[in-house]
Amino acid sequence: MTATIIDGKQLAAQKRKQLTTRVEALVQRGVTPGLTVILVGDDPASATYVRGKEKACQAVGINSRVVRLPAATSEAELLAHVHACNEDASVDGILVQLPLPRHIDERKIIQAIDPAKDVDGFHPVNMGNLVIGTPGFLPCTPYGIMEMFKAYDISLAGKHAVVIGRSNIVGKPIALLMQREHATVTMCHSRTQDLAEVTRTADVVVAAVGRAHLVTGDFIKPGAVVIDVGMNRLPNGKLTGDVAYDDVKETAAYMTPVPGGVGPMTIAMLLYNTVQSAEQRL
Repeated sequence: MTATIIDGKQLAAQKRKQLTTRVEALVQRGVTPGLTVILVGDDPASATYVRGKEKACQAVGINSRVVRLPAATSEAELLAHVHACNEDASVDGILVQLPLPRHIDERKIIQAIDPAKDVDGFHPVNMGNLVIGTPGFLPCTPYGIMEMFKAYDISLAGKHAVVIGRSNIVGKPIALLMQREHATVTMCHSRTQDLAEVTRTADVVVAAVGRAHLVTGDFIKPGAVVIDVGMNRLPNGKLTGDVAYDDVKETAAYMTPVPGGVGPMTIAMLLYNTVQSAEQRL
């Protein structure tokens, strides 16, 4: 068996094409969707992510603005920028690029964002809506994964899904979203004993722990679906995921590559949330 590769680039391109049409309709009615990204410091990975988001916005007609602040920016100064975006009617989405410098409390910054403009889906109001199943912005990476399942007709109903990683950004929300689709979900983390024994029982494995090649072929049940959220840079500069790709592809039925899998869909769903926010202005 050789896995079918879930092509995140292709799916993201389809999403962008759909969004371009929606943006054109908004512009004709006098609304240009606007996304403001706030970048603090000069972390190379963060700068790369922000450039990718800016380019994607431009491709679909979203007005993208990047506020670049020095690493020494105080928490109060950053909060002032967030509050200004909250009050700016032309800003439909606010994204504060993480991680932030250590002297800034990320939780305080996220909580300061207007939930109606929290297109990252990290605000406690939107996370709470996710928990109880009411409408709200969904975190972009888990949202993108769910869209991948849908595009490839992968049913979760009655399946056993294992999530490796319990972050607020990916692990917890993807577990909740898969439960919505009637999967039975097991959460694993750094203190899980016999991790491979747990994952071998899974019909679906989502690896989101940030450890290169943690998941090898002997972790995977034949025919499982494997979603690799990891983005790790090897000493030679190459990007790789949490899954040992060449090993696992001989066992899994479906899997995502790194790069070109979950990453493009994360950005696509950020654009989706921003357009959805702009549509609320009508």
